[in-house]
Amino acid sequence: MAKLVLMHKADSIYEDDLDTVYDFPKAYLKAVEAAVGDWVIYYEPAKAGPRGYFAVAKIGGVIAKPGVADRYLALIEGRSFLFFDREVPRLVDGRPLEASLTTAEGTVRKGGAQQLAVRRLSEADFARIVNLGLPQDLEAIEARRYAAAPSGADDPPGLFERPVLERLTRRAYRDVAFRRKVREAYDHRCAISGLDLRNGGGRPEVAAAHIIPVDRNGSDSVRNGLALSGTLHWMFDRGLLSVAEDFTILVSRNKVPADVVKRLIVPDGKLRRPRDMRNWPHPANLKWHRENVFGQMPAAGYEQRDAATADPTRTGPRDS
Repeated sequence: MAKLVLMHKADSIYEDDLDTVYDFPKAYLKAVEAAVGDWVIYYEPAKAGPRGYFAVAKIGGVIAKPGVADRYLALIEGRSFLFFDREVPRLVDGRPLEASLTTAEGTVRKGGAQQLAVRRLSEADFARIVNLGLPQDLEAIEARRYAAAPSGADDPPGLFERPVLERLTRRAYRDVAFRRKVREAYDHRCAISGLDLRNGGGRPEVAAAHIIPVDRNGSDSVRNGLALSGTLHWMFDRGLLSVAEDFTILVSRNKVPADVVKRLIVPDGKLRRPRDMRNWPHPANLKWHRENVFGQMPAAGYEQRDAATADPTRTGPRDS
């Protein structure tokens, strides 16, 4: 196995769907095949945008691209894709983060290496980039984000050092990373009600809902997420709400009272999407939800729920 950097350009002829497939030419076939079962880091080159290193995933297999000669698809292992919490710059202190791009003097190596769409990555370079993009103390950072400043001068507890791969696979850590990216993408505003609700300490009450649940092999990509208030998260997960291909909010009208619809859903009935189109919900994920979740809950289910949950300022316990 071997770790890789995979170059991605949004306007490329290669049809990447980052949390499911990476499209590449035959020239890189051996390198990608060697990486099956191992992790890769996505990289955006300078001419394509400002992101630098921006996500991590695991390759589960390689197949020939149907109907296209000399093109292949790296199949991304389910539930492995994760955006970095912080995009990692191409250079740190003027030095590349990849040994293959670095001269003996520590400067950027000139030539074709940095133009390669697929580059081998050492274990040390992989760990360094992931540590910069997904800090070890991300959970503590999130916990402290809206907490009141401590009154004493006690030092914070020491950080428990977790290996990189453990962090990348640990559900609690991934949930925090997913929640932060989804909330950020939606400006901490509920995609269905349009409300930006905050508690007394300024903490957003909006949750991050998976469109395809993790236990159904849904990814932790922002495109598989919606920022939803607690009640609407509950309703979406139980199939009382869904989203059409044109982003119209669908309501199971025979199960959801009209007054609830009027109070909780934006007047124009259209999903509020992120400003960055790259973060819009993936059509395939929304289609899966419509076909597998929407309308599946027994009609009596909503009526049995405490009427207090129809209050748009109330947040449910789930924050996945």
